[in-house]
Amino acid sequence: MSRPPSLTLPPCARAYRLDTERGAFAVQDARPEAAPIGTALLVPGFTGSKEDFLALLAPLAAAGFRAVAVDGRGQHESPGPRDELAYTQRELALDVLAQAQAVQEPDSGPVHLLGHSLGGLITRAAVLLDATPFRSLTVLSSGPAAIEASQQARVRMLIDALGRLDMETVWRAMRELDPPEAADAATPPEIGAFLHRRWLNTVPEQLIATGRHMLTEPDRVADLARTGLATHVVSGAVDYAWPVAWMDAMADRLSARRTIIEGAEHSPNAERPEKTAEALAGFWSGVG
Repeated sequence: MSRPPSLTLPPCARAYRLDTERGAFAVQDARPEAAPIGTALLVPGFTGSKEDFLALLAPLAAAGFRAVAVDGRGQHESPGPRDELAYTQRELALDVLAQAQAVQEPDSGPVHLLGHSLGGLITRAAVLLDATPFRSLTVLSSGPAAIEASQQARVRMLIDALGRLDMETVWRAMRELDPPEAADAATPPEIGAFLHRRWLNTVPEQLIATGRHMLTEPDRVADLARTGLATHVVSGAVDYAWPVAWMDAMADRLSARRTIIEGAEHSPNAERPEKTAEALAGFWSGVG
């Protein structure tokens, strides 16, 4: 999971509930001082939330972009039903399209869509349903199809546990499996408390259903290429969910811009936010 380096909302941003035709979603919305060049809609990944993008908000606003990070249905501060059918990929993609419609304003520029990890699969599905609301798609640390084999085994274990145990028990079991460098002693207390709170706030059926998405996702790169939408593939130098070589090949197939954020792994948005924001703003500025 992504670990935000801080939980402090910058002065340029505010938190509120975004009303859409498919319900209300918790967001953090950062705006530049002048009229935005464009609006970035930021969709988080598996076990994630809008806070995964918190460190990007100020640098993106400074670059002239409005940035709206969202909790999807059943994620952290956005409610969701206790029903796996509510979290099919199509349902989540329709939510993204409704969010894109809701953030569009006469003076906020074109909408640039970004999905991190699982969010990359959801945003791709949204574009394949309707690419017209978007000027571009950025796929951040997400690959062409299902996650790699060792990570599939971990997700299957999690799905099984969520089907049998309560969220607190699963959390404690996951902490016992963490590598030493991810131990709570290495995490600031306020971040550790947030990660625990976010986990408990997330609807388990959302995790079960979206976990299965990552196990079964087909290769839809050719479908995405046919949309003609400007695309950017961004990752860290190392990735445990989708190997970097897979993302290199995906970018080639899409004729997409490819950016590797050195010194980052699966969450460049949290691990190297300034460099990530620079790469994102440069791409969005280039596509208008």
